[in-house]
Amino acid sequence: MFKDLIPPPGPPRGLALAQLVCRLGDGAYHICAALYFTRIVGLSPFQMSLGLTIGWSAALVLSVPLGHLADRVGPRGTSVTLFVCAALSVASFLFITSFVPFVIASCAYAVSQRGGSAAEQALLAGLVPKAQVTRVRAFVQSSHNAGMTIGAGLGGLVLLFDRQGAYYAAFALNGVAFLVAAYILRRLPAVAPVPKAPASPDGRPTSRSVFRDAPYVVISVLNTALLLYVPLVSVALPLWISEHTSAPVSLLSVMLMLNTVVVALFQVRVSEGVKDLTSAIRFLILGSFLLAAACVAFAFSGTGDSAWTAGVLLVVAAALMVVGEMTQAAGEWEVSFGLAPEGRTGQYQAFFGNGITVAEMLGPLVLTGLVVYWGAPGWLLLGGLFVAVSVAMAPVIRWGGRVRDENERLEQESLAAAGADRPAQRAADRAEPPSGPAPAPAHTSQPPPAPTPGTRHPQLNHDPANMTP
Repeated sequence: MFKDLIPPPGPPRGLALAQLVCRLGDGAYHICAALYFTRIVGLSPFQMSLGLTIGWSAALVLSVPLGHLADRVGPRGTSVTLFVCAALSVASFLFITSFVPFVIASCAYAVSQRGGSAAEQALLAGLVPKAQVTRVRAFVQSSHNAGMTIGAGLGGLVLLFDRQGAYYAAFALNGVAFLVAAYILRRLPAVAPVPKAPASPDGRPTSRSVFRDAPYVVISVLNTALLLYVPLVSVALPLWISEHTSAPVSLLSVMLMLNTVVVALFQVRVSEGVKDLTSAIRFLILGSFLLAAACVAFAFSGTGDSAWTAGVLLVVAAALMVVGEMTQAAGEWEVSFGLAPEGRTGQYQAFFGNGITVAEMLGPLVLTGLVVYWGAPGWLLLGGLFVAVSVAMAPVIRWGGRVRDENERLEQESLAAAGADRPAQRAADRAEPPSGPAPAPAHTSQPPPAPTPGTRHPQLNHDPANMTP
């Protein structure tokens, strides 16, 4: 089991280490951010929420252009630059005192953090053989959870002290973590940027934007619904436990620890079963059924008066949810990387990753309405939504595979045609007669005129043996 925690040497280990360090800082930041911005900076809860929403909305808009930039100029340099910008934006939080600077800093942080993550995924795809991408992605996810867990523990210490200097230390830790992650990524091999694709013989571009890839767009939108489990633990469960069950709210910390530790220990092992799009579809559907079973257990946890019964059901539901999360994630990674055309991983991963941003933005509203206000029927509807979405994704993924294969065939034919046209054009250029008066015929019926004294016949000037000293 412990061998699953250590990635193989080389780029996989560097990518996982960068993720561990980066998320360690993020874990401390997320634990402390709300109290820092409201109690230290002096923002109202509404101002804080609005500023963060504006920041993540900016990241949603700019992530795909930044992913395209990573493809065109190189993912390593782009990820390093954006992580340095993230470090500077975190440092700027220490100096803000009002709402407008907070919004600017939030936008800079969200855009650089999301853009850097998309470029990092493109770097992974460029450094790792295609057959190993899902496995290496699982190592990175395990490092992600381990870093968030350690960082959350450090953030808990900050909350224990609850002083301005302690909050400053947490934000400084996050900024330094981004810089260290940028340094680690800088030491990895570079991935060559992808030049602009040549036009096809009929003048159409051979490269397609992710927005023109209909199957990939539909898959990304559907996957956003599956990602509602991301804000489930942090938003809906605390309110559900406190208002609808007899279990103590402190049980939530056990459930959070169970989630992060299990993912860190077993994500790689779970992901080993995904080899292609067919197995990815199977894992997506299995994961959705496990998530649905977790929703059923959550619904029943609020039906009795026994704290023990409610507590057991909540822990069982959390266990089902984390296994479903790992299974669904393994299938999701195979689909997101497997359907991305070669050389355009940056923009494709940026678009696919926007699903997490949308889930985090809309999830609190959707989950609060379904679970907190509607109760057990809302849990059952949420579970049915998970299953319905995963089943609907299956034919779309197969459609995406066919479109990918067809686009690759057309692109190869276009490149081959462009390569064949270049020699033909060069041959035509050589065969084109020179401009100016036509040359004299090589043979005539009249003998050449005799040379006059003091001159050389032009035909003899090319023979060194006939040249006078």
